[in-house]
Amino acid sequence: MDTYGNRWIGTSAICAFALVLSGVGKAAVGPVDPFSQNKRIGRGVNILGYDPIWRSAEKARFKDRHFGLIKEAGFDSVRINLHPFAHMDPNHDWRLSDPWLKVLDWAVGQALANDLVVILDCHEFTAMGTDPQANHDRFLAFWRQIATRYKDWPSSVMFELLNEPSRRLTADMWNAYLAEALVIIRQTNPSRTVIIGPGNYNSIGSLKDLRLPEDDRNIIVTVHYYSPMEFTHQGASWVEGYRDKTGVQWLGSPEEKARVVKDFEQAQAWAKEHNRPIFLGEFGAYDAGPMDSRVRYTAFVARTAEGLGWSWAYWQFDSDFVVYDMAKDQWVAPILNALMGR
Repeated sequence: MDTYGNRWIGTSAICAFALVLSGVGKAAVGPVDPFSQNKRIGRGVNILGYDPIWRSAEKARFKDRHFGLIKEAGFDSVRINLHPFAHMDPNHDWRLSDPWLKVLDWAVGQALANDLVVILDCHEFTAMGTDPQANHDRFLAFWRQIATRYKDWPSSVMFELLNEPSRRLTADMWNAYLAEALVIIRQTNPSRTVIIGPGNYNSIGSLKDLRLPEDDRNIIVTVHYYSPMEFTHQGASWVEGYRDKTGVQWLGSPEEKARVVKDFEQAQAWAKEHNRPIFLGEFGAYDAGPMDSRVRYTAFVARTAEGLGWSWAYWQFDSDFVVYDMAKDQWVAPILNALMGR
């Protein structure tokens, strides 16, 4: 990041953090109830995962004002998708770079200053799924640094251990890794709400394999939902078998709705059995799908989740599956209205 970028991010982060410390969005760090925390998450949106801001402030798509726009639109929270591994120094105990941390401080500070709950999501599922053993120490080093850095920040800042553990990161291996990460986090953040999901890409069907420490109750469990994939990922170039699909509809038929309800009820049964709140951390339908079907699907998934008392975060603000059109500098009104029930 160039000198100008460092100045801009540094100043903006300092100002935002000053607002937080002065009481804007501030909440005491102490014992909290995960179900109450889940209500605070409410309606959220995923942000910043693929923004050039992490490499250069001057090339950033996302600006200060977007946090205000998100709040004004009716969202309660932001899930910040973090890809830290490329910004960690293997020769110095995987230390995170200062420019990267400045961007993160800016994002967290601006979110809190706009009364948005913040979820810090380690989004390194590709690296962890490709070679979990090689990335084990880097993963733990990330949480050791983040936990220390944010230990005195408000309870409205929450940690999500890893997005979509999958592939070579097996369920048994993930249970071991999450336990290690929790021990590290609890050393400095005994009362921080931590979000953890099951393997196989946070799938509902894999909740049965998730093992959480019974004595740690300040945990929210996250699942993701993109069923049916032939609809939600039609035209997606990165998904084998779906990139050439077009025109697949979701009509909201009784059968289509029943499938969603059945899946969600499976997760709800697990949640009741284990007394854990559920956060639907990702859902949506790719931009290539028919808009009317996308609207029906998005609205039904959101309302079904809310009816069960879950929080949710739409995938995502910009890049793809967009709810905000950066080129036109405006909301994608049909999707936003579907999310908000308008």
